[in-house]
Amino acid sequence: MGWTKIDRRAWKREEFFRHYHEDAPCFYSMTVSLDVTRLRAAGLRLYPAMLHALSTIVNRHEEFRTAIVGGAVGVYDVLFPCYTVFHPETETFSNLWTAYRPDYAGFLAAYEEDLRLYGHLEGFAPKPGTPENIFTVSMLPWASFEGFHLELPRGNDYLLPIFTMGRMHARDGRTLLPLALQVHHAVCDGFHACRLVREAQELLDAPEAWGG
Repeated sequence: MGWTKIDRRAWKREEFFRHYHEDAPCFYSMTVSLDVTRLRAAGLRLYPAMLHALSTIVNRHEEFRTAIVGGAVGVYDVLFPCYTVFHPETETFSNLWTAYRPDYAGFLAAYEEDLRLYGHLEGFAPKPGTPENIFTVSMLPWASFEGFHLELPRGNDYLLPIFTMGRMHARDGRTLLPLALQVHHAVCDGFHACRLVREAQELLDAPEAWGG
């Protein structure tokens, strides 16, 4: 796990970071509908495919890997997805994580192995050794939604993105997936959030390019 401290005296974002982190702490969220029609037609499993797609984009852009560590602001070299697994018998969930790999086949194999070893275990984090360089993803397959917002009343130092996906639904011959993105305005502006959504859709429109 690599993490590089930012020299805030030369940081182009310092003025914006200070305002939205110190003067007027500000999170924001946006919910979009992603078209997963081609992803499903390619036969890819939705959850691991989305985990890989989101990880790919998060790791492209510094604003999604910026974090406060030991009171300092810096950037992780790479982030891994930490995702929820539901236990219907107890109506609880567990958090698992899988190391990110750029090739989807390799990531899928690691994801399946993590599910085999830890997916049946209950508890908040049954897989040992959860690293610091993770971002969180949740799946709510029971309902589709047009808006979703998390409250982090004491989370002002948490700068990493949070993703929540909902139930797929059909519209005009397409299959749509709700995706909620929550970010900290100190490191991520609307431009960056919209670029993430656009790049996610581009990946989903060409699954054959990454293993579909």
